[in-house]
Amino acid sequence: MNPWLALTPGDDPAERIRQVGRAHERFLAGDRRPDRMRSVVADSWARSAASIGADNTAPIDLSDDDLEAYRSAHPLAQVMPIFRDLLGGLAEDGEHILAVCDATGRLLWVEGRPGTLRGAASMNFVPGARWDEAHAGTNAPGTALAVDHAIQIFATEHYSRPVQRWTCAAAPIHDPVSGRLLGAIDVTGGDHLANPHSLALVRATALAAEAYLGAAKPVSDRPAVAALGRDEAMIAVGGKRLRLGRRHSELLVLLTLHPEGRTGDQLGIDLYGDDVNPVTIRAELSRLRRILGPELLDSRPYRLRAELDVDFVTVSRLLDAGRAAEALSAYPGVLLPASDAPGVVRLRRRLDDRLRAAVLATGDRRLLQTWLGGPLGAEDLEMWEAYATLAPADPIAARRVAQLSDEYEICNVRATSP
Repeated sequence: MNPWLALTPGDDPAERIRQVGRAHERFLAGDRRPDRMRSVVADSWARSAASIGADNTAPIDLSDDDLEAYRSAHPLAQVMPIFRDLLGGLAEDGEHILAVCDATGRLLWVEGRPGTLRGAASMNFVPGARWDEAHAGTNAPGTALAVDHAIQIFATEHYSRPVQRWTCAAAPIHDPVSGRLLGAIDVTGGDHLANPHSLALVRATALAAEAYLGAAKPVSDRPAVAALGRDEAMIAVGGKRLRLGRRHSELLVLLTLHPEGRTGDQLGIDLYGDDVNPVTIRAELSRLRRILGPELLDSRPYRLRAELDVDFVTVSRLLDAGRAAEALSAYPGVLLPASDAPGVVRLRRRLDDRLRAAVLATGDRRLLQTWLGGPLGAEDLEMWEAYATLAPADPIAARRVAQLSDEYEICNVRATSP
């Protein structure tokens, strides 16, 4: 069975809706692993439940001139003609909606017939709304971003009840050079979308967009590394894209910081702290050298023999140049978030702190809003307060400031209690 498809051959859609609906109610009642559910959907429900309730409506955090300025500068604006050419026919049939979101799940374009759009607007499926799992629950574009894979979400598989009369198929879109996640393309409509063709169509459209973006970029012979917002780094070298394992990702990140080279012992301390096993380090480096090739990774000392285009280095250089808006745009998420390697943790914290300070110093409402919609913004009281000052009419900001203030006060009381 294909785990990314909602139905298997022979499934009765109506019975499947009832079956999943019962599983959804059991899940909300406390059964965290209901039977006969796709594991990818059950996992998404668990992530969604950690952030929102089942009757939640996606918030709108960007509108009017701010939305227009943001999406016109977004890389996916270049490929909207491709999306409309390949999927526009569906959007014009009165039964489907074409939607494009950025890497944070913010909808940038939502297109279709007026009647269909009105129905979608009732659940805030509109440009400027946040449809990542943390704000809208399980849904095709948000879950495609979360798992970095094309996926269908069928009817009652949606975590939020107001969305359960819809079915959607979405695929993530990446920068073809760096591998950085740019957003997702989505088709939303009725139950009939739960077929293999809709998933294949959005996936083919995403690949066409990536091919166009790759052809439009200046050709560079340098290998490119993407490590922001992903647990495992991606390296593009020699016309191929390779996904590295966790330890190899950490080693590659650490090596980029030291072009002069590092000994095995030095890398071991950065990777494991005081609990260093030289044999393990040598074995990991030997495997990494086989993956990258001796022309890219040297030894004695271990160092990279070629200059790489590295996403977190790009962000750092933009910050050095005082270009906070561009640095934030180039930052899809924290560096190797699953890593606990001391050297990676130090670099991650330093980069996040620098970017946050730069964004806060701009006093730009749009940049603050983008930060708050990112992976570090949800619990950032100071940034919410700064944004609320700039957008006093925004009820979401006022509510979030109040919630976080109460939470922090409770934590402080507990910390000072005997």
